[in-house]
Amino acid sequence: MGKANAKKGRSLWWVVHSWIGLKLSIFLTFILATGTLAVFAHEIDWLVTPAMRVSPRTEPVASWGALAYAVTRAAPEARLQTLYAPIDPWFAAEAWVSHGKGAPERVYVDPWTAEVTGQHGWANVHRFLRQVHRHLMLPTKIGIPLVSSLALLLTVSLISGIVTYKKWWRGFFRAPRAGDTRRLTGDLHRLIGVWSLWFVALIALTGVWYLVETLGGSAPVPEMPRTAANAPPVGARLDSLVALARRSDQQLDIREIRFTQEHGVIFLGQSSAWLVRDRANGVAVDPVTQRVIARLDGRDLTIHQRISEMADPLHFGTFGGLWTKVIWFLFGAALTAMAVTGTMIYATRLAKAAPIDESGWQLAWRGMGIWAYIGIALIFVALALTPGAIGGAS
Repeated sequence: MGKANAKKGRSLWWVVHSWIGLKLSIFLTFILATGTLAVFAHEIDWLVTPAMRVSPRTEPVASWGALAYAVTRAAPEARLQTLYAPIDPWFAAEAWVSHGKGAPERVYVDPWTAEVTGQHGWANVHRFLRQVHRHLMLPTKIGIPLVSSLALLLTVSLISGIVTYKKWWRGFFRAPRAGDTRRLTGDLHRLIGVWSLWFVALIALTGVWYLVETLGGSAPVPEMPRTAANAPPVGARLDSLVALARRSDQQLDIREIRFTQEHGVIFLGQSSAWLVRDRANGVAVDPVTQRVIARLDGRDLTIHQRISEMADPLHFGTFGGLWTKVIWFLFGAALTAMAVTGTMIYATRLAKAAPIDESGWQLAWRGMGIWAYIGIALIFVALALTPGAIGGAS
């Protein structure tokens, strides 16, 4: 009786696993694929945008003040908003400047010579992949819950996959069997699945957290003291503020400078706290009085705030630089392949059992029912909204 109940339970879990994998395969594959590409979105932009490419040098880099001065000379009518350090040595520094209306403009500067290498509009590959993966170009109150809800289904799929794969821990080194398409795809699906268990769990957990945040559970953001509006400091004035920020936090590796009209100049980056976004560590300076008005230390975060700051680095694998991004990309590609092979398994099974002369893919499409049209419709809506969405404000 116990064995019968266990078999019945596994059968039920298999139905759930198959339903998620088939009905939502188109939409799930799209979200997984765009998320995987988003890991290397900056690198893709680097490939297609010549102004982002520089040649690494051995001499010291130019100062932040020199970079900011070069930006203001290249865009004298615009207001400097943000200045970013290069992502890697072969990347240019990037600045965002505002013309008062519409989206910011990007200005790229060689970090060694402080020469502007080019200017670019707001829309780019990173912007497209970020927004289409995060909320399908829809209003965030609609799009983020819609996409993040897939994390719940991914969690159920993870559990059901473990339950239905008997003695799954033996599958890590079980080579796929050739000779039969259905058997081969099934073996590949299980092999990728067991090696990706940790990754699926990680993506599911961070996805659930994004859902919690958008439903009202976001962590409180630290408040900054207000200062009088002032023109963004550049050149030697900015360099003196950089020195002040570094004296305030000697461990701070400045990765971003925000020139705000209400809270002074804010220096953000990585410091003593590990596995947090750059915004978790920072020093705010009043450019008029040249005094530190606020300190941000990732070690002082509450548990709630720490979870919030950890989510992005863990979801996209950016916390360890290029090497962790490579790992995240490979496992993201594997997860996308699992969504495809799951549909292939269903298609080949149907084709083998079908009494009529109809391909397995036709039968699989029919099996998806209305969910296939919903998935395709969401993708087309996202693509249709792209021109306006990625050209809008940040």
